[in-house]
Amino acid sequence: METFYWLDKLVLVVLLFLISLGIAAYQTYFERKLAAWIQDRVGPDRAGPFGILQPIADGVKMFMKEDFTPSNADRWLFILGPGIAMFTSLITSAIIPWGPNLHLFGREISLQVAEINIGILFAFGIISIGVYGIMIGGWASNNKYSLFGAIRASSQMISYELAMGISAITIIMISGSLNLREIVESQHGLNWNIWYQPVAFIVFFICALAETNRAPFDLPECENELIGGYHTEYSSMKLGLFLFSEYVAMFVSSAIMAILFFGGYNFPGMDALADTPNLLAIIGVSVFFAKIFALIFVFMWIRWTLPRFRFDQLMHLGWKVLIPIALINMLITGFVVAFYHHWF
Repeated sequence: METFYWLDKLVLVVLLFLISLGIAAYQTYFERKLAAWIQDRVGPDRAGPFGILQPIADGVKMFMKEDFTPSNADRWLFILGPGIAMFTSLITSAIIPWGPNLHLFGREISLQVAEINIGILFAFGIISIGVYGIMIGGWASNNKYSLFGAIRASSQMISYELAMGISAITIIMISGSLNLREIVESQHGLNWNIWYQPVAFIVFFICALAETNRAPFDLPECENELIGGYHTEYSSMKLGLFLFSEYVAMFVSSAIMAILFFGGYNFPGMDALADTPNLLAIIGVSVFFAKIFALIFVFMWIRWTLPRFRFDQLMHLGWKVLIPIALINMLITGFVVAFYHHWF
């Protein structure tokens, strides 16, 4: 049985890796198509029908380009930076519960690689490490524009992690657990946390935009000031890892928001499928991915709608607006939860 357990986990890890990379690749396609739709133009349409092979063409291009390393760069750190960025983006998916358990071959198969009691803390810990990839890459390039971009990224991510963490605390108060699966189970059916914590969701979502360096918080990659930002000196697949890590991080961030605020794989009427657990699992996974894609759509929609902040505006929003709002919301939630448990 232990052999089957590890085999199940290995298969799930490989599937998650392939799915994450595939979704990240086609996010670039759908972002271009969405931008074209918003700006009343065509978008990718040459590589395959409707341009659906454009991500594959981009991947081949990345691999075929010259892998250039600046002569004065710190070679090993220059290589390590994009690797850290991609690794931290991918590993967070290991603690995400993707759906109810499957029942196959007389065994119950969990759709979660690692169920740990402090899942949300693990996610925030890994996300905070991700800044090291950007910082190391920018510093090792020996380019002042790359260094400025890396400094912007690190200060931005550290600042917005505070409000994001405080917003997550309110969900922990309501669910009474740090375990992501237990947080999902506490939102059974349509009892989602978004109904109780809309303010926490808004703060968390804005912070997720900043954490993933998405517009209007893409100051670390501000081409009109910093050329290409922290990855100015990168080419070939090293640059590809930085770009893909951003899209993987957007996918994982959307999954975590779907878990914390939109019930994860829960959906109305799921109790009617209790006697068919496999069908329940398939529909649950489909519903979960639909929520993720809806949030990704909003990420992209915002990018092509709102102009970029100035850096002082970005820091002002993080420290003087979002953190106070998150703290006040956390205090109100604490009083409500304490009152509820005392009287009910």
